[in-house]
Amino acid sequence: MPARPALTDALVVSEPVAAALREGRPVVALESTIFSNLGLPAPANAEALARCTAVIERGGAVPAVTAVIDGRPTVGLDARAEELMLTGSRKVAERDVAVAVAQGWQAGMTTVSASVALAHAAGIEVFATGGIGGVHRGAELTGDVSADLDALASHPVVTVCAGAKAFLDLPRTLEHLEATGVPVLGWRHDWFPAFYSRSSGLRVPHRVEDAAVAAAVLRNRVREDTGVLVTVPIPEADEIPAAEIEAALQTALDASAAAGVTGPAITPYVLARIEQETTGNSIPANLALAENNAAVATEIAVALART
Repeated sequence: MPARPALTDALVVSEPVAAALREGRPVVALESTIFSNLGLPAPANAEALARCTAVIERGGAVPAVTAVIDGRPTVGLDARAEELMLTGSRKVAERDVAVAVAQGWQAGMTTVSASVALAHAAGIEVFATGGIGGVHRGAELTGDVSADLDALASHPVVTVCAGAKAFLDLPRTLEHLEATGVPVLGWRHDWFPAFYSRSSGLRVPHRVEDAAVAAAVLRNRVREDTGVLVTVPIPEADEIPAAEIEAALQTALDASAAAGVTGPAITPYVLARIEQETTGNSIPANLALAENNAAVATEIAVALART
């Protein structure tokens, strides 16, 4: 096991999570952005939290939501911290964790990159989210590439997701993952998911049928610090047809360009516009894929604990 990253004595790990780790029981990390106002509107964000934590516990693992609370990077939230999270609106990527600690932010909502980093620091090997960030459309001009991709390549954690956000440049995102040596696995599926849609039309490099194989990929990684990406298609009943979502995406991207929205602000802006364009259908889809990803992550965490 490689050395954990230095977060000094600031890291707080809740007792339920710490006890599970001491005893070798499975733990699944979760980000806080998806459960905040940045991810889903109330009350859908609270429903997402309840559904994800419940499916993890039913599967025999301990959920560990990550955030920065009262200037402390935190893994596993108490009731007060959850309330701060549900109303939170300040995003923390991996690069921002040190700033949030130094400035004593009351509530910082962790993105994928920060969540993977905190999970690794706590000793957690599996992380579940909705969709990862990636290479943005037009990145050849803007250079806009999500920090999520570097985090996946820099921390030995299995990240379970429904692919990358659909408004990204998915072919270039897959190329970037290949270049940085991150294994990309399709969970009982041959195609890279496009978040709301089961297939982007791009093949995944490798298909896996069970959690034991996904766990073995992490255990046998060539690069000590590199993680694994497991992509899980949204359940068929909850899928939004690709043609419908692409039309909504284009409208949202055009609106963001017209409004001059750039960088980290693009994701919440575009997701909110997609909700409008799909008359709210994107919210049930978000809830379903987040819960499904958490369930798969739990299977993998259980398999890893057995090794």
